[in-house]
Amino acid sequence: MTHFLDIHSTDPGDLRAILDQARQMKTARGDRPKGTPDDELPLAGRVVALIFEKPSTRTRISFDLGVRQMGGTTMVLSGTDMQLGHGETIADTARVLSRYVDLIMIRTFGEDILTEMADHASVPVINGLTDSSHPCQIMADVMTYEEHRGSIRGKRIAWMGDGNNVAQSFLHAAGSFGFDFTFSGPPQLDPRDDLIGAARRAGSDVRIERDPSAAVADADLIVTDTWVSMGDAESSRQRRHNLLRPYQVNEALVAAAPADALVMHCLPAHRGEEITDAVLDGPRSVVFDEAENRLHAQKAIMRWCLGL
Repeated sequence: MTHFLDIHSTDPGDLRAILDQARQMKTARGDRPKGTPDDELPLAGRVVALIFEKPSTRTRISFDLGVRQMGGTTMVLSGTDMQLGHGETIADTARVLSRYVDLIMIRTFGEDILTEMADHASVPVINGLTDSSHPCQIMADVMTYEEHRGSIRGKRIAWMGDGNNVAQSFLHAAGSFGFDFTFSGPPQLDPRDDLIGAARRAGSDVRIERDPSAAVADADLIVTDTWVSMGDAESSRQRRHNLLRPYQVNEALVAAAPADALVMHCLPAHRGEEITDAVLDGPRSVVFDEAENRLHAQKAIMRWCLGL
């Protein structure tokens, strides 16, 4: 079964093929209205279940629209609709869904939920996000960087702030795509040691740099993400703000980077917190190209999972 569960569990050659197809599909659409179908309809007659245990804007819209553009039908299900792992086991849910749909995308909490779903499904499963990783986002990020600057191989990504699930997926991707990675944030929020070690063993130069200006001095790409997660208590939010304030992506930080360094943020952005308006809306930002490319990258991921 061809699942898309994490960057590091997918063959690098397949990752590259997915991005090549994503670019081809984006080019082929041109400027046609968003609701019109693609020239090819590889998902015609297919049904895709989109399961959201966590709220979503970009993931929900981009997957839903992508399926429709490719001629398929979506079934959007929330955590309350499913009672996943409560009213019925995850394994049984996977078995039942596999009788109804051709593909499952799940956005959930623990990685164990994703893994159990994939273990018991007889159709492909796509990781739309877990607390541990966000591989679809990184595919869109690599696609976006390469649209603007060419191959990401040999480039350096500087991550500012919290070593969260997106940062961890960048570490997964570093070895697969051949780029280097600098983490700059408080030690309490460092990425996992095992992920750093795995990226280094795969050939990536991974650095921990507490000085934000030094971290971006040789960066080709600066990336950040929200400082707080959905559902964080107010006391936790304030503590995180205090820890992360020195790592804000602002005009002074961007000025310390090379002149051609780009800036990304996976959104939603808390303007004035992890990133300033001047940077988010400035000439270095490719944030909205990055958001658009979620659509194209995920369409290619779905086709790859289905062998289409």
